[in-house]
Amino acid sequence: MGDIRTLDLNLLKTLDALLDERNVTRTAERLSLTQPAVSGMLTRLRENFDDPLFVRTQRGIVPTLRALELAAPVKRVLAEIGALLQPQEFEPASADFTLSIAGTDYALRSIIVPFLTALRQRAPGIRLAVRPIEGTQVQTQLERGELDLALMTPESTPQQLHTQRLFDEHYICALRDDHPDAARGRMTLERFCSLDHALVSWSGDLFTGVTDAALARLGRQRRVALSVASFLVLPEILRTSDLLAVVPRRLIRESEGLALLAPPLEIPGFTKMAVWHERTDRDPAHRWVRELLFETCAERAADHRKPAKPARSRKHATVSAKA
Repeated sequence: MGDIRTLDLNLLKTLDALLDERNVTRTAERLSLTQPAVSGMLTRLRENFDDPLFVRTQRGIVPTLRALELAAPVKRVLAEIGALLQPQEFEPASADFTLSIAGTDYALRSIIVPFLTALRQRAPGIRLAVRPIEGTQVQTQLERGELDLALMTPESTPQQLHTQRLFDEHYICALRDDHPDAARGRMTLERFCSLDHALVSWSGDLFTGVTDAALARLGRQRRVALSVASFLVLPEILRTSDLLAVVPRRLIRESEGLALLAPPLEIPGFTKMAVWHERTDRDPAHRWVRELLFETCAERAADHRKPAKPARSRKHATVSAKA
């Protein structure tokens, strides 16, 4: 008997073709091989199966009983191997698995909320697990399968991971719509610096951000009266106080009761990225999910380019820098 370790896929394909064609010449043409190559493979097949497999007659070659016994199993094995090599079909409507995404609460509001709406419409069986972003742990979490996607900035993304830019974000001033400065429609730098500000800081106890760095370049400064650790509470704080906040535009455009004004100075924005690991890069289900995420962000980015209403509008994103 032959050794299974010497029986490769090409030998089985040759045996299958010989059983169909009953002719070495036609088999060689079918497999795009030379006749000597097919004859050599037949020799190896005979050694592996310890049987002549085919005997010559005036009409060509005739399979032995052993070869006929092998016909159906060989076709089945080749079909199963072929199925393994074919891309797995993915049907969103019948999909049933859990997708784990890491992001900030800003990402939850501006990216994941609209994404979930689209996901529920097209693939209601996919469960979404949203986790806090842990920058130093993201790569390990993606490698281990603890995360499938992360929403990050280019500066915080490990180089070894796959990325896709989602959008560029810009900052805007937000204050309650009946604030004394809201009706003016614009704000001078002098007035901007004289007002008390609210700031979102991950630690909850820092009072400087990108706005303060921009002011420092102009030799100016502001007073931050409140530092909070979450973007989600910020709209309510602004609606119930005289505080001003410099916030990402996508975060605030749909908030009721707030007026939006252009900052009186240039404040650098940031870019948001979708990040994933090679482990899921070619998986049909995960590729479909990522495409839906990209599509959702692109659609809302187009809407974001429309003029904003004084107190609200629509948009999406994910944040990293304090304003």
